[in-house]
Amino acid sequence: METKDGDEYLLTLGIAENFLTNADTANLSKFISLDDDAAECLSKYKGDLNLDGLTCLSDASAESLRKHDWDLKLNGLKSISDATAESLSKHKWEVYLNGLTSLSEKAAECLSNRTRGRLWLCGLTSLSPAVAEKLRTHAGSGLFFQALKSISDVVAESLSKYKGSGLYFRGLTRISDHAIDSLSKHDGGISLGLTSITDGAAERLSEHKGRLWLNNLKTCSDAAAESLSRHEGWLQLNGLTSISDKAAESLSNHRGMLLLNGLRCLSDIGAERLRKQKGILELIDWLLFQTLQWIASASIAGLSCSTV
Repeated sequence: METKDGDEYLLTLGIAENFLTNADTANLSKFISLDDDAAECLSKYKGDLNLDGLTCLSDASAESLRKHDWDLKLNGLKSISDATAESLSKHKWEVYLNGLTSLSEKAAECLSNRTRGRLWLCGLTSLSPAVAEKLRTHAGSGLFFQALKSISDVVAESLSKYKGSGLYFRGLTRISDHAIDSLSKHDGGISLGLTSITDGAAERLSEHKGRLWLNNLKTCSDAAAESLSRHEGWLQLNGLTSISDKAAESLSNHRGMLLLNGLRCLSDIGAERLRKQKGILELIDWLLFQTLQWIASASIAGLSCSTV
C-alpha cells in the first residue's frame, strides 16, 4: 500500500508482530495505512488499540479488527465503506470513529446493530433524518454527536426514541423548543451544549426523567431555575458562575444530584438557601473560592492559617 515518504507510515506485519511481543516497541497511532495481514495480527492484541493515525481502512482489515476484544480507536478515518461499517458493528467493545464527517444510511444501519458499548461519532457536523432514524435503533449504551451545532425537529423526534443510556450533544448550541420537547421524552441521559436557555425550554426539560447535562449554560433566569428544580435525577449546571438568590431558592427544591461546580458568585442568602437542598449538592469551585478568600483574609490579618 503506497504511503507518503515510502513505507515509513505503513503499519506492516513485522511491526504488528513486534508490537504484540512488546507494546512499547511502536506508537501505532503514527501510521496512516495498515497492511491486511498486520490487521489480522493486531486483532489478537490483549489491550486497547490506538490506530488514530489511519486515514484509510480496507474492508479486509476491518473484518480482522472486529475480532479484537478491547477498545478500538480509529479517529483518523474521515469515511468508511458500508462493508467496513458492517464489520465494525460486530466489534464487542468501544469503537471510536470521531473523525467521520459523513455517514451513509447503510453504514448507519450497520453500526446501529452494535450490541454493546457506546458509539462515538463526534466528527459529524450534520445528521440527516434518514441516518438519525437508523442510529436510533443502536443497541449499545450511548450515542455521541459532539460536533453537531444544531439538529432539526425531525432528527430530534427520531433520536428521542433511542433506547440506550444517553444522547450526547455537547456542541449543540441551537435547538428549537419543539426539538427539546422531543428529546425530553428520551429515557436516558441528555447532554446539550446550550449557552443559554429559554424559559420554555427549561420547562420542557423539567419533565425529562434521566440525567441532564447543561454544563455550557452561562446564564439561567429565575423562571428557568424554577422549572429545572422540578427535574428528577442528576442535574449538571457546571457552567454557571453566579445565580440569583431566587434561583438558589428554587434549585434548593431539586431532589436529585445537583452539580454547580462552576459557581463562584453566591450571596450569603443564596448559600443558605442552597444549603437546604433536598438532594445531593456539589459546589467545588465555590467552596474552593471561599477557602482561598479565607486564607487571604487570614494572611492579611497576620494569622497563621495552620493555627486559625
